Amino acid sequence: MSIIVKDLTKIYEKQKALDSISFEIKTGEIVGFVGPNGAGTSTTMKILTSFIPPTFGQVKINDLDLIENSLEIRKHIGYLPENNPLYSDMYVKEYLKFIAGIYKLGNKTKSRINEIIQLTGLTIEQKKKIGALSKGYRQRVGLAQALIHDPSILILDEPTSGLDPNQIVEIRSLISEIGKEKTVMLSTHIMQEVEAICDRIIIINNGKIVADDSIDSIYTHTQETQSTIVVEFDKEVKQQQLEKIESVDKVVKIDSKNWLIQSSTTKDIRQNIFNFAVKSNITVLSMQKKEKSLEEVFQELTK
Repeated sequence: MSIIVKDLTKIYEKQKALDSISFEIKTGEIVGFVGPNGAGTSTTMKILTSFIPPTFGQVKINDLDLIENSLEIRKHIGYLPENNPLYSDMYVKEYLKFIAGIYKLGNKTKSRINEIIQLTGLTIEQKKKIGALSKGYRQRVGLAQALIHDPSILILDEPTSGLDPNQIVEIRSLISEIGKEKTVMLSTHIMQEVEAICDRIIIINNGKIVADDSIDSIYTHTQETQSTIVVEFDKEVKQQQLEKIESVDKVVKIDSKNWLIQSSTTKDIRQNIFNFAVKSNITVLSMQKKEKSLEEVFQELTK
């Protein structure tokens, strides 16, 4: 239950959508595959699911070569595309039976449909037409069709797109539960989603991978290069005073008493700020280190 990608390249006429990318996703991992619009996330997913062929490179799914075994590989993959195309005139159970027929589940069809309906929380909506469902329940139907044949690998393109906050929490919880037994690769523009459910993040920009590591390691690496302190004084302070503090490189005013103070060194500058306050007869009301958010890390890596 693994995905191995080596030097994967996709060229559309003169445009290189993917530029020799390589990565591996192992069994039981939930990996966020993220990038700005046009970075190559959807192209990669379409190649992995055999919707489009690569121009160059090698892909192995569960040790099967993608080019040589595309039909066999499709049996191992559950795919939820970004637009989640569904037959709106079909009833939920009718649609899932149709999908089960494509995968030739045979005698297992009825029991598997009932199992998946319960797993994806579709029980109360199973007798409705898909077109009558809310966006959240249509997304559940999309997940149900991706899971119906019990694939070992799930590839999900924007699985919570357009959902309300409650629905997002429910779908995230479902993906986390599924990820305990399967390999999951998902794309999203919501960094909180990556933090909430992913073990690892792969960031792609302009067709190239710019980061591939655990969430914690991504944070650690980016925090090493710069520190930001949020400080509140009991009285007004001038920017020129703060800029003279040792190891301070940048000062950003929030208001006359509250400041963001940045240093490009790994040295903790809080002691320097405290010493400045004592010498200036100023009281520090609060002072704390500001950690970069995953959104800020993402922005830095994809500028």
